[in-house]
Amino acid sequence: MSRTPTYAAELRAALSDVVRAVDERELARATEALVARYRSVGPASAPILASEVHVAAYAAYRMPATHAALSRVLGAVADRGVQPRSLLDLGGGTGAAAWAAAGAFPSLESITVLDQVEAALTLGRRLVADAPSPALAAASFGRARAGAWPEEQADLVTVSYVLSELDERQQDALVADAMRRGQVVVVAEPGTPDGYARVIRVRTALLAAGWSLLGPCPHEAECPLLQGDWCHFVARVNRSAEHRRIKGAELSYEDEKFSWVAAAAPGLVESLAAEPSPGRIIRHPLKRKGLVEFQVCRPDGTAGREVVSKKAGERYRRARDAEWGDPLP
Repeated sequence: MSRTPTYAAELRAALSDVVRAVDERELARATEALVARYRSVGPASAPILASEVHVAAYAAYRMPATHAALSRVLGAVADRGVQPRSLLDLGGGTGAAAWAAAGAFPSLESITVLDQVEAALTLGRRLVADAPSPALAAASFGRARAGAWPEEQADLVTVSYVLSELDERQQDALVADAMRRGQVVVVAEPGTPDGYARVIRVRTALLAAGWSLLGPCPHEAECPLLQGDWCHFVARVNRSAEHRRIKGAELSYEDEKFSWVAAAAPGLVESLAAEPSPGRIIRHPLKRKGLVEFQVCRPDGTAGREVVSKKAGERYRRARDAEWGDPLP
């Protein structure tokens, strides 16, 4: 997986400009409401985005972490040889996936973000106004509801951090919409047991429709972690001064955990340049003197321990640099 979220600094700068333009007391109240909403359970935990201040609070509070997670996800998809010219982001809000995709795919020429909240779309347009990527700066932010998306097609369709706001019937319909509109579909959710369960439902639907997995799984068998564990990864987020203040945090970083799945439409995967990975690292590696121990999901559909010793030479050197979420060296 890509380790450096491209355009992260530019996004932080754009968010800082937004935060500085909002009354500090109003922003604090909106952030408190946002945090309380996230701590509730179920679909009602979707953030309140009823005003420009609430949207600014949401973007400043959550967008850096969402962008970091999606940068890792889309970097891994790019590593499989995917080179989309067009992106359609369903339920994309303020555009975190658009920023991540612009960094991961230099091939992108057009970006369309659809969401039902006009205030989020307005802020998304403002954030990309001076973006360093031509495709990102020219991105289209359009208002549309789930189930009533315009009949637009794209090489890549993303659905990120959206499914938790929907019931299972709506989730299934949204994934079906994504498959109808794209050649590659990427779905990301929070790296919690519930988020993982939603990703597994999407994975099952993609495979049932004849799609081929691009990641993170190196196989298309049943997930070996279904009993008592869940598959998730992590992205480190560097916090700006405004980000720390809004979150009431002292550390200069945070770790965003996420689950994801990506798949290609029938017949497409054979045309991609990169080979499937020999396995995926599914926990922090244990690095000791002379060896590195991994927990790995393998191409044969099993998960377990892999050890690379110093005797492996170049493979050992690559193993020392490998991280949670990377392909097994």
